[in-house]
Amino acid sequence: MTARVFRRTLPIALTGALLLGTSVTGANAETPGSVAGVHLHGRYTLITQPDAGHAQLYALIASARHSIDLTMYELQDTTATAALAAAAARGVDVRVILDAYEKYDNQAAYTYLNANGVHAIWSSPAYYYTHQKTLTIDNRLSVIMTENWQTQYYSTSRDYDVVDRDQRDIAAIVAVFNADFTYTPITPSDADDLVWSPTDAQPQLLALINSAKYSIAIEAEEMGDTNVTNALIAAAERGVKVEVIMTNDDNEYATPFNALVAAGAHVSTYAYTASLYIHAKTILVDYGTKDARVFIGSENFSNTSLTENRELGLIINDRTILETVNKTDQSDFAGGTPWTITSTS
Repeated sequence: MTARVFRRTLPIALTGALLLGTSVTGANAETPGSVAGVHLHGRYTLITQPDAGHAQLYALIASARHSIDLTMYELQDTTATAALAAAAARGVDVRVILDAYEKYDNQAAYTYLNANGVHAIWSSPAYYYTHQKTLTIDNRLSVIMTENWQTQYYSTSRDYDVVDRDQRDIAAIVAVFNADFTYTPITPSDADDLVWSPTDAQPQLLALINSAKYSIAIEAEEMGDTNVTNALIAAAERGVKVEVIMTNDDNEYATPFNALVAAGAHVSTYAYTASLYIHAKTILVDYGTKDARVFIGSENFSNTSLTENRELGLIINDRTILETVNKTDQSDFAGGTPWTITSTS
């Protein structure tokens, strides 16, 4: 069992710049469109945090006509809860699943939402945590997020939101939400791109890492799963360029960092008090080749996250999203401090 997600005490702020990565890929691509100011082109739109801010997500909630499904690990954003309540007031069927383990942090939102026409429930005890962060609007698009909705971290957390308009993905997400909302067992479908915990996240992510021929770039909050660490070590030892970007909190992951660097990987860390906190969970493989792919999702690289939690991510090869994540990785890696092998005693 790994440690719980740790707390941060950082400045409260919101940013307003809009940085979107969009493109059309695959047979399921759709024509360009716009939803409440969020410009959608094809299957996927990437929203990069903290640069973009959250106005686009609030606008998506405001655009809902029929239904909103939200699964959220931690919800303390009063602008978001007010938008959900406003949607319910205009007749939208709004359902919310909040993590029960984080009841202390989620209680205010739970009480407010249920008092204002929203159907909010506590998560199923079938999962250690419900750490998934997904917003589905009118069963026509889903936002798969790495972030929690906690305003105190918005201005400092590196996170991503992927707006997914792949209809097979959305149908699978809705089916899982319906099951989780009624505490009904389900084996989720991966549809075209999805990565579910606890179903198959660990084998999917290990397969992605093991497929790398040239490069792997990772941003992560946790590095506690020995299977993931060993796969990265093996990649570095076979000549793959491996770069890991993380926040270093009291040398919690000194042992895996040391092993990675000893194998030839490069680790760049940020101080716990730095102005940028690495909360994203991404794996970018073989960028610049025809086989490039990226994982983005709620899964931390811990055994609990991969095998016991309810989590959701996706693996895609969208060119513009690959470019955006690569550019962000390069900037974040350069901004950190290179890890050197240190004593763990």
